Amino acid sequence: MKLAKLLAALAMAGLAAGVSAQATKDNLATLKQMKVATTDLNIPVVPQEGRNADAIRNNLKNIKMPPGFKIELYAIVPDARHMAVAPSTNMLFVGTRKTRVWAVTDRNGDGFADEVKAFAPSLNFKNPNGVCWTKDGFLIVAEHNRVLNFPAAEFFYEGPDVAVIEVVSQGNLIPVEEESFNHGARTCRVSDDGKLYITLGQPYNVQPKEKVALYEKLGIGGMVSLNPFDGSGREVVAVGVRNSVGMDINPKDKTVWFTDNQTDGMGDDIPPGELNRITKKGEHFGYPFIHGNNVQIAGTAAAPDLKGMNPPAQWTKPQVEFPAHQAQLGMTFYNGKMFPAKYQGGVFVASHGSWNRTKASGALINFVPIKADGTAGASEVFAEGWLDSTGIYKGRPVDVAPMKDGSLLISDDYAGAIYRVTYSN
Repeated sequence: MKLAKLLAALAMAGLAAGVSAQATKDNLATLKQMKVATTDLNIPVVPQEGRNADAIRNNLKNIKMPPGFKIELYAIVPDARHMAVAPSTNMLFVGTRKTRVWAVTDRNGDGFADEVKAFAPSLNFKNPNGVCWTKDGFLIVAEHNRVLNFPAAEFFYEGPDVAVIEVVSQGNLIPVEEESFNHGARTCRVSDDGKLYITLGQPYNVQPKEKVALYEKLGIGGMVSLNPFDGSGREVVAVGVRNSVGMDINPKDKTVWFTDNQTDGMGDDIPPGELNRITKKGEHFGYPFIHGNNVQIAGTAAAPDLKGMNPPAQWTKPQVEFPAHQAQLGMTFYNGKMFPAKYQGGVFVASHGSWNRTKASGALINFVPIKADGTAGASEVFAEGWLDSTGIYKGRPVDVAPMKDGSLLISDDYAGAIYRVTYSN
């Protein structure tokens, strides 16, 4: 079945009809037809040793974790954001908020990357932050306003030209007039039933009154699902979200969970960050009327034009409230066996760290246990120390991803690195 789907997808990519001579200058159009776009087959690699790597390793000596855990530098990966661990090889793909997707490979299986190079460098990526896998091994790249699908990417990444399916064309994930430099980093996951879920942050600190209904209709400030091969069947699965930059699916009950970043400009200690759980399609999570369990947004100095507007009669409170302005981003359910039983089945959450606070906070990893009924327990700090005692960031965690051996990867776009956490008792 996997091979059949791969061949069908490649055929679909190759049968793009009516491409004019001028259009073939566009590398995407060329690669959709499985034609050669690049003559130079050599892709430069990112140096993995030297002064920078040594300095990052030295900074990791300051990271505090529970007894038995160890953190090491896994790879130097510039601007490293969200990660997708490959299903069949010792490699992963790493998104950025710039113009690169990185292919990171541990060729000898020693637990450290040997090679980091650009994936599909002949394509012009725009904020390709979100990377994830279909169940059949197709790599999804969710850009700011486009979605691409790469068949068998972990096997075809060696050269600059790769097969590609255009799931959502440029300018059709959200209306072009709603594009902004702010809150444009998408994240994605594919469910067991084959649906592609994508988070869509709304581009304001608080959206103005005239945008509220539009955003709920389109899923901006929420999450949408669609077919990962042709973009059909799009549905809004969550609304009332400010800016989610992290999501995962609980493998036990199949519920979708996501983080949500809080409103700026309301003070050092409000409102809280959130970890949320979707239990039904179209669920409303309160924003922009209310944040967390009870922090009012509408009508405050942050959103004066929303005065008098109230949340819907039914809105869903977060599973976890985090300290304000720590900027929780990537999250993952941990289902490895390396870590102690306490952590198995729970959630790790990466906190990027604050900017909208008089005293910096965050730059850490939280752990949230999941109770027998599928809801969250109390959050605790799992790893910290990227924010030093003088208030200077030495790193800013973005995403967390379990490897097949049960170790945990942490990406850091500030240091431009990926770390690997292991456990030994």
